[in-house]
Amino acid sequence: MEKIRWGIIGTGKIAATFAKTLAAVKDAVLYAAASRTKERAQAFADEFGFAKSYGSYAELAADPDIDAVYIATPMASHFADAKLCLEHGLNVLCEKSVTLSVPQLQELLAIAKEKDVFFMEAMWMKCRPIYLQAKKWISEGRIGEVRMIKADFSNLVPYMPEDRLYRPDCGGGALLDLTVYPLTIAADILGGEPSEIICDMNISGGVDLSDTIILRYPGGAHASIFAGFELPLRNTALISGTEGSIILGDWFHCTCDAVLFDSSRNEAEKIQIPNQFTGYEYEVEEVHRCLREGRKESTLVPHSGTMEVMRLMDQCRKQCGLTFPGE
Repeated sequence: MEKIRWGIIGTGKIAATFAKTLAAVKDAVLYAAASRTKERAQAFADEFGFAKSYGSYAELAADPDIDAVYIATPMASHFADAKLCLEHGLNVLCEKSVTLSVPQLQELLAIAKEKDVFFMEAMWMKCRPIYLQAKKWISEGRIGEVRMIKADFSNLVPYMPEDRLYRPDCGGGALLDLTVYPLTIAADILGGEPSEIICDMNISGGVDLSDTIILRYPGGAHASIFAGFELPLRNTALISGTEGSIILGDWFHCTCDAVLFDSSRNEAEKIQIPNQFTGYEYEVEEVHRCLREGRKESTLVPHSGTMEVMRLMDQCRKQCGLTFPGE
């Protein structure tokens, strides 16, 4: 594939950022955009330069010339929208959190396997050079055995009842929108099978406004996580081992700097890698690499890792009695 022709389902804020990214990636083609109305789809296509626009998701899914589809709809719609595209034999990059629950994810993975197509959660953090550098330091033994992870992701988000973040029917709440990031770090580095999960949620109006989570692992390692809409925190991630530590700076999910410390807490190395464009370019490049190599899943964001985090989130919801409409 000399060029990768992209379709986007959904025309909201995150779709706009992704479209800007595609426009900056040299081997990406802004091919088609779909919304629930033809007018919105056409306006989005005109704004960002898509060749085609569709007034329904089904029309886009039926287009045989699309190489990959990005799902940018609200969380509660991911399952149905991704399923539609996979059943039409399209390669799919679906925004996080990829589904509401483990059963939904299992069904999507089964369809992707049956149709022999590529499927990936858009966990952009795992594709970013800074995060990959931190993992490289860990694999090289620079901080010894990892024993503790402390990661926060909390912003002050004013309450607006119409906002998807506060709507249960949209899959709202902190867990799927924010907490998924620190949980991903913990699962990726410590593993997705903790021996104990302790979770507390502040639930109001059917959504979790904040989450406090402790994950304990066999052997004594643990992760401490706080995320939510109620407090403005610095949003750093600390990965601590027996011989040193790593700090991913403010907004660790999209950070451009990482610092390595030795066992005496002296700064041993610091790297900064500014975004080329929006920061989403790295996951776009990963999808392109996988498609050109004929891969059905990413090595950076494998299906197994996505499933591990989804299991953790399901267990947290079960522990706190949080359900989504229809469950």
